[in-house]
Amino acid sequence: MSAIIDFQNIPDDGRLWIFAADRQLDDSQSRRLLDRIDVFLERWTAHRQDLVAARDLRYSMFLFIAVDERSAAASGCSIDALVREVKEIGSELGVDFTGHGLVHFLDKGQVNQVPRAEFARLACEGRVTPDTVVFDNTLTRAGDVRSGKWQVAARKSWHQDVFFRERSRV
Repeated sequence: MSAIIDFQNIPDDGRLWIFAADRQLDDSQSRRLLDRIDVFLERWTAHRQDLVAARDLRYSMFLFIAVDERSAAASGCSIDALVREVKEIGSELGVDFTGHGLVHFLDKGQVNQVPRAEFARLACEGRVTPDTVVFDNTLTRAGDVRSGKWQVAARKSWHQDVFFRERSRV
């Protein structure tokens, strides 16, 4: 049986997946999600080796799954199984956790998500700026979240190059 540990106990070099929902979950949905993920993580293996894993849910929208790869590393098949499970749970909850076309950002203290084209338009209009706090869901190491690279001003993430590069040259 695999071990589930607290997310804070995953080492900084622990492998990380961030699944961003296309909307916030209510309390009941959050509990259902975490209960199902716990059941999955308890039986999650890679090449018949139990994985030491953790999960966290932030803003009722961002599901973090991390693996301590010191004892066993996640394999392609085990990662595929994780993605299938998250998709299935999302389908049951009416939420998409695996779409990659949304940009998540803070606006007046609230998490917003818009398609990339919409975020680009907002950037052109000056309604979002390099100082807008964004969520970098491309991070792959648990330590990056703890060191403040996940929730960061757009200028400090890939968002700068994609949405503000031309504006910063002027």
